[in-house]
Amino acid sequence: MYRRTLISIFLIFSSFIFMNGCDKTSRSTDYKLSRIHVNAIALDLQVGDKVRLTATAVPSVANEPTYQWASTDVDVVSASNGVVEAKKEGKADIVVSTQNVKTVIPVTVTVPEYPGGSLLYNLKPCSLNRPAELLLNDAGSYATEGLDLTTCGKLAKLERFYALGERMIRYLVRPSGDAVVLFQSSLGDFSAYLNIPDKKILIGTSPVIETVVPFLQENRDYEVEIYHIYNLAKVRVIDAQTRESAEVSATMDGSGGCGKGALQQGFSVGMQWDYYCFGLKEGTSALIKRLTVFSLKKKVKLLIYGDSISQPEGYFPLKDFPLAWTQRIIARLGGDAMSSGRGGGTILTVLDYIKNELPFIEAKYVMVTVGTNGSNTEANLTEVVNYIKSQGAIPILNNIPCNESGTQIENNALIEKVRSKLGIKGCRFDLATSLAGDGEEVDKSMMFWEDYSGSYGWQIYHHPNGKGGQMMFERTFIDIPEIYE
Repeated sequence: MYRRTLISIFLIFSSFIFMNGCDKTSRSTDYKLSRIHVNAIALDLQVGDKVRLTATAVPSVANEPTYQWASTDVDVVSASNGVVEAKKEGKADIVVSTQNVKTVIPVTVTVPEYPGGSLLYNLKPCSLNRPAELLLNDAGSYATEGLDLTTCGKLAKLERFYALGERMIRYLVRPSGDAVVLFQSSLGDFSAYLNIPDKKILIGTSPVIETVVPFLQENRDYEVEIYHIYNLAKVRVIDAQTRESAEVSATMDGSGGCGKGALQQGFSVGMQWDYYCFGLKEGTSALIKRLTVFSLKKKVKLLIYGDSISQPEGYFPLKDFPLAWTQRIIARLGGDAMSSGRGGGTILTVLDYIKNELPFIEAKYVMVTVGTNGSNTEANLTEVVNYIKSQGAIPILNNIPCNESGTQIENNALIEKVRSKLGIKGCRFDLATSLAGDGEEVDKSMMFWEDYSGSYGWQIYHHPNGKGGQMMFERTFIDIPEIYE
């Protein structure tokens, strides 16, 4: 009996092992990968977009095979472990393969457009795309569809410096019904608001300039465009679905000097210095689905770079603004030019925004006028000139105008040394603005009087006024007439 029981147990166990083995053999024999299913049959992306694709075997199995991801044109779009990133405009295929089976996903990459303009930056912020240059500063967190702003009083910041005189940033935003969304410069000199509960857009001037927008409502996508066109600021909101739009604008009226020396009180709008910031001022949330920065011109004969001397919109009275030297040049070229200046900028600051702007704008000549704010060394000036050359443009390195402190003399000696060494041309703005035409003592009648005794502790004739602008403009015909040919 005992022996018979052992035999029975053995037969049952052997039968179990045999049958189990037969099942395993059967499954491995019957299973054959027929195709790869991907959760997209085609993709339409914009430059800078990232998406994640998933692949599964058909028929499905317990253990998915290892998939290889490849792009037929890595310059247009890349693919790695399912993450697809759009690089530049064009078409390519994403190929997913394993075990001699493959699936092809066609991808079309486009560039966001602004008529006549050029794309400087494009970002779809989301949980998959967290660029280092977008600083959240506790303003919100990344979600699948975008950056979800949820903390009132905090500002996210795009750590990219732009100073171009003709530019625009476009936000694609979905606000909650109680949201007031703030768009601001990092220095706070400029602010604009999208106010959903009051159905308004406004610019934070004093007094505030605003307009009612009846079509604003909660949980709907809007494009918010903020323009900087020299001394004009404009905010435009567009319903992303119906394309209804509304806008509000304000124009800077400079004081024509500073402190006791100012010609007038002026009207401040702000120059949108230095970096674009945005956040939730009031309410529950606002989802930022895209940020896009444009130059309003794609191709110009001349780009004018510099510090505050190249940014007269910051201090010129509105009625005299056309008399500024940059505006005279732009007008003479029939608008075939743009300027890009930042008050207080050093040569390194200028190089920073040149690198963010020049690669995306076709320019024959690039003119630089910068000097008295520090960092002027032979190495730094040389780096700027060589970078301009690397972008296919002809560099022009100008002498800076005279000023009462005489700081132009040493700086201009260095600038002339660099020009001579590199074999490039420049305009002698110092000769045009000096009493004896020798570049040494400033002709005060050509400068605005600036009284900074309450802040920096000094007073000075420094920035060219209308007369100085005229003389600088006329000097360009002597030293660099080719820009007009």
